[in-house]
Amino acid sequence: MFTLLPNQNSPRWWYHPEMADANKLRHHYVVRLTHWLTVLCFFALLVSGIEILISHPRFYWGEAGNAAMQPLFVIPIPASRATVPTGYNFVLPDQNGWSRFLHFQAAWAVVFVGLIYLVGGLVTRHFRRNLLPAGGDIPRFQWPTEAEGTSYNVLQRLTYLGVVFVAFPLILWTGLAMSPAIASVAPDAVILLGGQQSARTLHFVLTVLLVGFLVGHVAMVWLAGFRKRTRAMITGDSE
Repeated sequence: MFTLLPNQNSPRWWYHPEMADANKLRHHYVVRLTHWLTVLCFFALLVSGIEILISHPRFYWGEAGNAAMQPLFVIPIPASRATVPTGYNFVLPDQNGWSRFLHFQAAWAVVFVGLIYLVGGLVTRHFRRNLLPAGGDIPRFQWPTEAEGTSYNVLQRLTYLGVVFVAFPLILWTGLAMSPAIASVAPDAVILLGGQQSARTLHFVLTVLLVGFLVGHVAMVWLAGFRKRTRAMITGDSE
């Protein structure tokens, strides 16, 4: 009979020694695999997203937005679609063909990876064990050190939960809302955001927040012992 409870004698595929002795492994193999796949997808999305942004670095609120309208804000970079002569002999940096293709492929890849992480996190109890703050953790804040940083403090746990269950779903929603196909099939998904241009603006803001999270995440890893923490995310070892 199938069970989701960890058992040292269980031959099931979801069992891992980590589930019997949490001190042997720092990270479950599902967490490690999805972590590095997400890193690859995120950088592909970031690079392709920047290329798409160069095409029109102006943001609006509502359904419509174009160069003749007053923007909500403008990114101070030169737009690639400036007025140029018809017969120019240079290549504009606007290459939306490959950037949009890569962006869409990486987006669906990260959705697939996210589903694996979600199922794996529930089955292995990763969320409850590593991300959900315990009652005694709430009033306490400890800075992780290389010697003591064997678990996430409450601020880290809440941040990771926010990224996984709030930021990523929202950035997926806003990305889909920019699609004409989604707008036709599920118009309410666009209306709730205030329009397609609103979705684009929110998508950009969420991207900035995720980049900020990435910088903070790497900084915390560095302060807590970069080599040890990186090795733990590759091999799973806590030592």
